[in-house]
Amino acid sequence: MRREFYEFFCPVKTVAGYKALEHMPFELRSRGVSRPLIVSDKGVVGAGLAATVIGALESDGIVPGGLFDDVPSDSSFTAIKAGVAAYRTQGCDSLIAIGGGSVMDTAKAINILATEGGDDIRPFAGVNNLSRPLKPLLAVPTTAGTGSEVTSVTIIKDEDTHAKLPVVSPFLLPDVAVLDPRMTLKLPLQITAATALDALTHAIEAFTCLAKNPISDAYATTAIRGVARWLIPVLERPSDPEGRLELAQAATMAGIAFSNSMVGLVHALGHAVGATAGVHHGTCMGIFLPLVLEFNLSARGHAIGELLFYLSDAETYAATAPGDRPAAAIAQIRTLKDRVNAISGLPRTLSETDQVRREDLGKIAVLTLDDGSMIMNPVDVTLTEAQTLLDRAW
Repeated sequence: MRREFYEFFCPVKTVAGYKALEHMPFELRSRGVSRPLIVSDKGVVGAGLAATVIGALESDGIVPGGLFDDVPSDSSFTAIKAGVAAYRTQGCDSLIAIGGGSVMDTAKAINILATEGGDDIRPFAGVNNLSRPLKPLLAVPTTAGTGSEVTSVTIIKDEDTHAKLPVVSPFLLPDVAVLDPRMTLKLPLQITAATALDALTHAIEAFTCLAKNPISDAYATTAIRGVARWLIPVLERPSDPEGRLELAQAATMAGIAFSNSMVGLVHALGHAVGATAGVHHGTCMGIFLPLVLEFNLSARGHAIGELLFYLSDAETYAATAPGDRPAAAIAQIRTLKDRVNAISGLPRTLSETDQVRREDLGKIAVLTLDDGSMIMNPVDVTLTEAQTLLDRAW
């Protein structure tokens, strides 16, 4: 059925390059602020990355109002309350998030309360429950994968119920995404690999799920090509700034793509495994991606076949018969996974993670069907089919 219209929206300014950090003082001043709260985590601070950002700010006369680095691996109500207290007591007027997805989620949630008042994020849960722009927020990713620097979502964990609370609003979008290869040069190989596969999955699901559109397709396919081209070279030469910047740009483009066309079953399965067993999200994406593409072939065979062009090269695509392209594209992903595993040791199956218990697969299947990402998957999934996919992933 023809879709009567589609929407594409991404007002986030991107500043990217080898001296992108030094541009941040201008971005703050142009928004009338000069006392940002730095939001990060202890790992990023310990690696010296926050100090690099602070140095770039202070070299141009911007002195941060404070540093809040008590961010857990899953952003939580407790972290949000502590962060907004730091924002208020230190007289801040803006925020800079330096880190991965949890740090970005925390900074976005702190921004809600810094703008709206109070100390409870729950009244803003759901979709479009924010009514006005928030304080200026600059996002400096230290991984190339989540795309949180260009997304309108924050997900906060309720420590009491272990439920994940989503807040979705265009007002959550950062003002500026700052992509500087200095932020990812020291990233461990396995995290580099996992986050890159997260970005690849964002782009592929954006290209194959129900809300795809021509503009999101352009971002998605460019991101797919970027990850396919640069992931192995970066794993082989981790200190290469060119490759690190290329992966960062691909992750941001994938984030823009899936923000506009959504994700599907790969993410639903990954969310359920992460909630149950604590497996890294990017690791889950790599495990489930080829299996879900095979599952979705009946509805998205042509689009999956087109992936071959971006995962390999024009010559391989042209030499492959149209009917063979979907299987060839999926085989390319499996080959990439094997190469990544050989270099970094990133798990390729659930059993290789040593975190998932086989007796929990039934519970994971139930959680999968309840995940909001299922809405945009091109094929409906039954409980039995979810269990079969999990068995195959084992």
